[in-house]
Amino acid sequence: MLKKTALRLGLSGTVIGRLTAVAALIASVSAYAAEPLRVAADPVPHAEILAYVQKIDPGLDLKVIEIPNGVNSNELLQHGDVDANYFQHRPYLLSQEKALGVKFAVAAEVHIEPLGVYSSKYKKLSQVPQNATVAVPNNETNLSRALYLLQDQGLITLKPGFSDPAKNQATPKDIASNPKNIKILEVESPQIPRSLPDVDLAVINGNYALEAGLDPAKDALGLEKAKGNPYANIVVTSEKLANDPRIKRLAKDLASPQVAQFITDKYHGSVLPVAAGKAS
Repeated sequence: MLKKTALRLGLSGTVIGRLTAVAALIASVSAYAAEPLRVAADPVPHAEILAYVQKIDPGLDLKVIEIPNGVNSNELLQHGDVDANYFQHRPYLLSQEKALGVKFAVAAEVHIEPLGVYSSKYKKLSQVPQNATVAVPNNETNLSRALYLLQDQGLITLKPGFSDPAKNQATPKDIASNPKNIKILEVESPQIPRSLPDVDLAVINGNYALEAGLDPAKDALGLEKAKGNPYANIVVTSEKLANDPRIKRLAKDLASPQVAQFITDKYHGSVLPVAAGKAS
């Protein structure tokens, strides 16, 4: 139809080709917009935050898919099984892009889940004995993050040059000083809360702490700071969908004052809106 109309108007083949391409793009965008936006998310707090977005913006058709432990949401996104995911921070995303051989797009920075040091045996870090065992996440980025937190809490010292967690990934081999000779035990992140009774200390991601019934703001013996924290949790999509109107709308909703206030009120410092980290 477009081609016949263009011919009647005397348009050139080049112009007709461009118009056809534009029409195809518009049709493609319209087709996407007619479908629910499928977002894979961890149950807490990510899916809860998205549920709140659905309340304040019912016109945005979201299909929130809560992902069980052990399922890689980036692989789901890579294969087109979901349109976006919301569970990770940038350092982890970079490692995933390298591992999967794909480039994703960051649609929004939403919140920070401060990593915390917990214990079911001690009330203060000063009570931790010699040769104590500490469980830490076994994935590259969160292992490094845990070591920086242990350094901030005075339990270890990393080698010179390890001062910026956003630039320098640390491993146990990079520990320069360990006065209490603590033993680093690498464990799958979701399993660490269960290991709490079996170790002296455990470094637990905020979402897994919340799922285990812990209150990071109250229960952690040491907690990451919001200021300068490079581990903001992000909404990630494919490069193909980076400019999708539904993605743009979701990003705008998540950056709204209403969502920031919801996070502040619901999680009482255990989850921090990104704006808090920037303002600190």
